[in-house]
Amino acid sequence: MRANLAPMLTQTLLEAARSLAPETVALRRAIHAEPELGLHTPLTMAKVREALAGLPLEWKSGPSTTGEVATLVGAKAGEGARRVLLRGDMDALPMDEKTGLEFASTIPGRMHACGHDTHTAMLVGAAKVLCAMQGELAGTVDFMFQPGEEGHHGARFMLDDGLIDPLPDAAFALHIMPNAKFGVVAGRAGPLMAAADQFTITVKGTGGHASMPHDCADPIPAAAAIVSALQAMVTRRFKASDAVIVTVARMEAGTTFNVIPDEAMLQGTIRTLSHEHREKVHELLTQTARATAEAHGVAAEVAIERGFPVTICDERAVRLGQKVARGIGDIEEGWHDLPAPIMGAEDFSYVLEKVPGAMFFLGVAPEGDNWSACCAIHSPRMHVDETALPRGITMLAGCALEFIDEGFG
Repeated sequence: MRANLAPMLTQTLLEAARSLAPETVALRRAIHAEPELGLHTPLTMAKVREALAGLPLEWKSGPSTTGEVATLVGAKAGEGARRVLLRGDMDALPMDEKTGLEFASTIPGRMHACGHDTHTAMLVGAAKVLCAMQGELAGTVDFMFQPGEEGHHGARFMLDDGLIDPLPDAAFALHIMPNAKFGVVAGRAGPLMAAADQFTITVKGTGGHASMPHDCADPIPAAAAIVSALQAMVTRRFKASDAVIVTVARMEAGTTFNVIPDEAMLQGTIRTLSHEHREKVHELLTQTARATAEAHGVAAEVAIERGFPVTICDERAVRLGQKVARGIGDIEEGWHDLPAPIMGAEDFSYVLEKVPGAMFFLGVAPEGDNWSACCAIHSPRMHVDETALPRGITMLAGCALEFIDEGFG
């Protein structure tokens, strides 16, 4: 057992990660230039396999995605040895890139604007670092290369395909933040990110001439009233301290200025931080839409599509990550406690429903810049300071080693 991981991190892991910086950056840029969407990212997976060729890894794939899990069994992994999973996502977003980078996307309408190219490259780096330590490794590490994070439920499919069987004893993931201070790792125990569901409300009436609304059952005033009613529902049925968001983001009705349509459509998102609130919002939203429509003499059909569940981080895993982040060194304060959850969503939540673990954020704003003014993820102009990537490699590898050696303490 290592009595203290921090010195080893500073002297060994970080040095090893920095020695891999040129190939890590090259891999990130190659992935960035050829972004892929959804559950099938064969070009990206081929780059990963090529980068890790010849290393002592056992690979598993499944029928639902092109994702794969590479497993490293330590030479000292005896009976009862701990098993840990590290995850990196691989898919891009359906948007045009406007960075002007020399390695910008070569495929119109696709961009790695959420940093998954860096996540994959850092996970490859962590795999290389840990493979080099196989002779001293007293446990097993699963490297989960996952497509389909951007709303496609890739982690759930990989679990259903049995690629994470047996389940590890702990799981960790890292997500870059381009508008966060360079090199600082952030996290929190409990809810880290929200459950994200989407809804469609179809208001059905009877159309006709716009000059004779009394002869119609106009769905548009009802749809407008439903928007207001949903906001009142949130503010009057949930405590102000409860993080519940219902946003109507799209309205569609009619074809021209003098025709009342038969239907109006509303779409939006629901964000919650607990299973209880998630179910309550679903019930109340349906009731509110139907009752408001009925009051206007029309009807409302409600469809709710479940997205990712709440991302909940185990307190012990967060403490472990905090220890590793502070041990990396090089900057004055390597760890930041997030004061509140982020209301975005993340499908690593499917893994954390089954396995204790945590996700952390790594600040990659250019060192010395006003990080709070940098473009955020999902921006077409998002930039990453690539000199932060060795710190991410170190964080991933360090969490794996710390857990294998010490567990949750």
